[in-house]
Amino acid sequence: MWLADKWKDYEVIDSSNGEKLERWGDYVLVRPDPQVVWDTPKNLKGWKKPNAHYHRSNKGGGDWEFFDLPEQWQISYRELTFNLKPFKFKHTGVFPEQAVNWDWCAEKIKNAGRPIKVLNLFAYTGGATISAAAAGASVTHVDASKGMVTWAKENAASSNLSDAPIRWLVDDCVKFVEREIRRGNTYDAIIMDPPSYGRGPKGEIWKIEEALHPLVKLCTQVLSDNPLFFLISLYTTGFAPGVLSYILGTEMKNRGGKISSDEIGLPVTSNGLYLPCGSTGRWEA
Repeated sequence: MWLADKWKDYEVIDSSNGEKLERWGDYVLVRPDPQVVWDTPKNLKGWKKPNAHYHRSNKGGGDWEFFDLPEQWQISYRELTFNLKPFKFKHTGVFPEQAVNWDWCAEKIKNAGRPIKVLNLFAYTGGATISAAAAGASVTHVDASKGMVTWAKENAASSNLSDAPIRWLVDDCVKFVEREIRRGNTYDAIIMDPPSYGRGPKGEIWKIEEALHPLVKLCTQVLSDNPLFFLISLYTTGFAPGVLSYILGTEMKNRGGKISSDEIGLPVTSNGLYLPCGSTGRWEA
C-alpha cells in the first residue's frame, strides 16, 4: 500500500462501524466510509464530541450535523494550503490520501531536468494541480464543474500560486482531449482521477466501466514524444489496482518504462493500522 503518511494538519484518529474519526487542522469530523466494515469500541472522546458529523441516509446521500465548525477553514500540506468547507456527499474539498500521489508526481517533475507540461483531468479542487505547479510544471486543469474549478483557483491563491502557469478549464474531459488531439497539443504527464459516474457540463454521461479504457487510449494520443508519467486514481468499488496496471500496460506497451499499481491509504493513529482509500496505477519513463 502507498501511504499518505506525511500529513501534519490531517489524521485519521480512529475508525469503526462504517465511520472514520478525522482531525482536519483544529477540527474533528465524523464521516462515513464504506471500507470500514469492522465494529470496534468508539471509546475516544472525539466520537462523542466532534465539531461535525455527517450522517448517511438509508435512502442515499445524507446530511451534516454541525456542533462547532466554521463555514470554511484551511489546512496545509508541505507548502500547499487548502480551503476546506463541508458540502454535500460528505466531502470537505480534499482527499488526503492523494498526498502520496502528489509527492510522487512532484518528485518526478523536479527530477526531470526539463520543462514539464501536465494535463490533470477530473481535477476537482486542484490538489494534484497545485502540487505539480509548485514543483515547476505548467498545468492544464480540467473539470466539468465550474464550482470545483473556482475552488481550485482559491487553493492556488492560498498556496501563493496565483501567477503559476496553470490553465483553468471547465469542460468535459473526453471532449477536451479529443479537441487537443485535433489541435496537435501534447503533454509530458497525465493525471486523472475519474468518477464512477458523472455528467459533463452539457449533460454528457460518464460510466467508468465503459469509458475508462477508451479515455486512457485517447490520452496516449496527447502524450509528447518524451513522456514523463501517466497516473490514474480510482475510488470505484470492484476495480483492483491490477486493472489499472493492465490498462496502462496495454496502452503504454510501446513506450517502454515501468508500470506499478497499488492501493493508496492513510495511517490510523489509534491502532497503527492502515485505512485503504482506493487504487492507483502509475506508468513512468
